[in-house]
Amino acid sequence: MLKRSIITIAGSLLVVGMLNSCAPTQALKQENRTVPDTYQGSSDSTNSAEISWSEFFNDPNLKALVDTALVRNQELNIFLQEVLESSTEIKARKGEYLPFVSIGAGGGIDKVGRYTREGVVESNHEIMEGREFPEPLGDVTFGLSASWELDVWKKLRNSKKSAVMNYLSTVEGKNFLVTQIVAEIANSYFELLALDNQLAILKQNIQIQKNALEVVKMQKEAAKVTELAVKRFEAEVAKNQSLIYELNQEIVETENRINFMLGRYPQPIVRSSAAFPDLMPKLIEEGVPSQLLANRPDIRQAELALEASKLDIKVARAEFYPAFRIVGGIGYQAFNPRYLVTTPESLIFNLAGDLVAPLVNRNAIKANLQAANARQVAAVYDYEKSILNGYIEVANQLSKIDNLQESFALKSKQVEALTQSITISNNLFSSARADYMEVLLTQREALESRMELIETKKQQMNAMVDMYQALGGGWN
Repeated sequence: MLKRSIITIAGSLLVVGMLNSCAPTQALKQENRTVPDTYQGSSDSTNSAEISWSEFFNDPNLKALVDTALVRNQELNIFLQEVLESSTEIKARKGEYLPFVSIGAGGGIDKVGRYTREGVVESNHEIMEGREFPEPLGDVTFGLSASWELDVWKKLRNSKKSAVMNYLSTVEGKNFLVTQIVAEIANSYFELLALDNQLAILKQNIQIQKNALEVVKMQKEAAKVTELAVKRFEAEVAKNQSLIYELNQEIVETENRINFMLGRYPQPIVRSSAAFPDLMPKLIEEGVPSQLLANRPDIRQAELALEASKLDIKVARAEFYPAFRIVGGIGYQAFNPRYLVTTPESLIFNLAGDLVAPLVNRNAIKANLQAANARQVAAVYDYEKSILNGYIEVANQLSKIDNLQESFALKSKQVEALTQSITISNNLFSSARADYMEVLLTQREALESRMELIETKKQQMNAMVDMYQALGGGWN
């Protein structure tokens, strides 16, 4: 009868616990994964992002720089440690739904007052061959203990799955960092080539201006021009000579920016600048927008973080339900070490189970669930934002590539015309059919146009790299 009453009471408590532990429900916010079918009307699924960076870039010097950066870049190595840290969280979460087993030993002594309840009991009991309890009474223990929370509501397993998703999200974050490093090194490398070529053009133009200065000096001696013309040409030469030092400084800073990404102290960057004017940007195949969901690491990172947030809601909701736990232990205990392993007299063991459910003050649990819901909603917006951002980046780069191509063609014509006009203006000036200012302005415009042409070439190469990154290339 007593056993039946206990079972009835336990069952009633379980029902009450279940009724009072019902978690508040809130529908998950669903993410919008839809993207436009195409970028510019093309439906070709060929995608340049599937090409590895080592195949995408042809310059062996650039490849060597990227290879070094992927080994020595400090920011990347820091992130790799964060990835390692995230992987240990999986092991920790996995261990939570396995039994905890520990081994322990202990010892101590205890003396009670003779005129106390315990003292009277001990003085009136004899043990082992008529002897009284030892005074003080020793206590030596040795044994194993175990506890195991039954994962009935999958709280622990969902917690482990969430850790896995967070780990994979961190891996994708590392991949996204790799794409940024590859793109930044490539862009800085092309900038360095452009600066070298602009420096060479500037030196060539200074030589042309020096020759023109000598002509002007002879014209002055012949009284065909005044001292003003000579001074204007001397000022132009001095101005362009000062630009050499500005370009040299930019070259040093660009080299050191690359060295920093390579995790090394300043040193010259090996490069082949002479071929830069003839470089042609690689043709980029953009594929279809839906491929961004699989190719871009930042989008996959946001997606995995979203999945982790959904699992975190399940974990937070499971806190409202009763927790089932089994505890037990086995070992030896005696008042004297020589009796410690006496079996079965010194053998001790226990086995118990308990059920615990939140009943009255559940505000903290509700707050955790509300926070998990808020994080899930934020993760949805972050995922949708990453998709939108990826699509816009590709669309921008497609437009930029087309516009730069047209701009480069027109600037090439401008350079050709102004280069020819230098010879024409010099001939006209020599025959006194043109003013010295026309010669000066023609040389200045020719220099600016050649510098702008190199700048446009650099922008074309950068747009190629940025497009490759925007499509999700560079991490594989």
